[in-house]
Amino acid sequence: MNMAILPDVLAGPLLRRLAPQRLLLWLVGTRPLSLELVLESNEMHPAQRHALDNSCRVLPVGRSCYLHLIDLSLATPLPTGVRIDYDLRVASRTGHWQALPEWAPHLRHEDATLPGFVIAERPHSVMHGSCRKPHHPGRDGLACADAWLAKHYSAPDAWPAWLLMTGDQVYADDVAGPMLAAIHALIDRLGLFDEILEGATVDDSQALYAARDGYYHREALLPDVTSNAALRERFFGGVKKPVFTSANAHNHLIGFAEVMAMYLLVWSPVPWKLIAPRRPSLDDDDRDHFQRERAIIDDFAADLPAAARLMAHLPTLMIFDDHDITDDWNLTADWETCAYGHPFSRRIIGNALIAYLLCQAWGNDPDRVAIPVEAVGRWLDQASGTGWLAPSEQDSIIDQLLAFEGWEFHVEGTPRLVVLDTRTRRWRSERSPLRPSGLMDWEALTEFQQQLLDAPCAIIVSPAPIFGVKLIESVQRLFTLVGKPLMVDAENWMAHPGAANVLLNIFRHSRTPGNYVVLSGDVHYSFTYDVVVRHRDAGPHLWQITSSGIKNAFPATLLDWFDRLNRWLFAPWSPLNWFTKRRPLTIYPRTPDRASAGERLWNGSGIGLVRLDDTGRPIEIRQLDARGFEVLFPAPEALSAHSKTMRGR
Repeated sequence: MNMAILPDVLAGPLLRRLAPQRLLLWLVGTRPLSLELVLESNEMHPAQRHALDNSCRVLPVGRSCYLHLIDLSLATPLPTGVRIDYDLRVASRTGHWQALPEWAPHLRHEDATLPGFVIAERPHSVMHGSCRKPHHPGRDGLACADAWLAKHYSAPDAWPAWLLMTGDQVYADDVAGPMLAAIHALIDRLGLFDEILEGATVDDSQALYAARDGYYHREALLPDVTSNAALRERFFGGVKKPVFTSANAHNHLIGFAEVMAMYLLVWSPVPWKLIAPRRPSLDDDDRDHFQRERAIIDDFAADLPAAARLMAHLPTLMIFDDHDITDDWNLTADWETCAYGHPFSRRIIGNALIAYLLCQAWGNDPDRVAIPVEAVGRWLDQASGTGWLAPSEQDSIIDQLLAFEGWEFHVEGTPRLVVLDTRTRRWRSERSPLRPSGLMDWEALTEFQQQLLDAPCAIIVSPAPIFGVKLIESVQRLFTLVGKPLMVDAENWMAHPGAANVLLNIFRHSRTPGNYVVLSGDVHYSFTYDVVVRHRDAGPHLWQITSSGIKNAFPATLLDWFDRLNRWLFAPWSPLNWFTKRRPLTIYPRTPDRASAGERLWNGSGIGLVRLDDTGRPIEIRQLDARGFEVLFPAPEALSAHSKTMRGR
């Protein structure tokens, strides 16, 4: 590609929420585009053509960067259960219409003329995963999922109804040096808007990009709050860490332009062809670190055509976890007081949240976020005239987003999909502001219960597992008791008594579903539990299915020890089970079929695949491992014996 000429499209299309009468697509162009969507299938005669000028909101992000939020309503419903091929045609600057295969040939599968999608009649299967860190060594789980889809391309009934991304779609707080260099090169190439940085050690974004500590030492640029010991408990080579608690905050993203460039670089191969990032001036240690990371980032970029192709074929829904914004986001009340009390740290969090709104939240439920999107649109339109983001309006939008209570969403159907916000509506500890907050407060949990009442079955997306590994949760509890919750990311559902008890009571309620599937990520390993409520013949059956990470993993030796100790300390006969909050439940862990010594925790990048029957019960649970094989989690024999006993009563 000629670097002197910018292509019309930088990223996308990403398929977001799809329904027979409404299609949402996300696209980024280098200018405001005139678009036409052509839909065709064997059941549609003739093909449908839709001009998108009145169905597309265009938001400027820079001199040559424009978000296109496509929201198309259809008078005639599209057929379900069949593959619908689509062509997103772009009018060139000369008026010539370019077909999608011309401007994005990487989005077609081999031997396919066009990309396509399937609107499922019911969610018979889903793909799910979290934690996609570009500089984690190993293949991208999205590329592995694309390979799976290629094998099943001619069987649309096998396509997952959704790709559910359950958190940490980007790592705003943990960025490799070569990725940061690419971000800065792309900002310059596209002319992304600049901003004033109040309360920082640098005056504005241009000074930030040129700062001496801009690579591998950004913690020196972050705000420092000396009065808060809890948020300064981690160390960087003997230097206490200010405000943000990520152990890898050396390249923490700061500006709005940086976060937006990150989204483009992790979702599309096209921006990489437009830049030639240079290694910044570094000392010897940082230079070696940069070189090691460069090879991993190069491999990540090589997998991007496959990742982009997957998201151009499967409707994708997303919810944040902490790294989309910053590590330990809202973990304790004390963290919130510290982070939101400083204008610079508040701006850093707010910039990531604005980018999340535009790149992730909008496509989940545009009606729910319409008001903040409109406010952001006015702010960006204003910046298009000057190239600078108005700071007062920026702070006002951030205030609005921090107070917003609408990030969660649901999709009607059987089973009903309920996606939880476990980050912004926290149940703060009544005992101490240093203790972990509950993942949802009482009001949010009550609203969650209302979504479940009288539904026969449900799929729940909880970024953190509701039923996690007891030993690991016990270790987190011990660190909490000694006042160090941030050192072990002590954020699990059972860490807060109020939130835990309300949640467990919801599952025991007589009018909530008989079958729950809980999909989670966060922890960087994968596992499946079958969960049964004790002493209830017709009690609900729950499945905790965790897939993590898409491109991340847990330290292998440490996880092996946790797995073995957990099996021994919390075996069914162990009295330690009576000291947990889950004693009213019986939990049956599943053993992966590739486990060599009875391991229950699978460690490896990839993505989860779950097939469901008509009652919402999982009939097959797999992990598509990025190393090129599949892992099956078969039902435990103990559960089969339990089921026979219950049927005999």
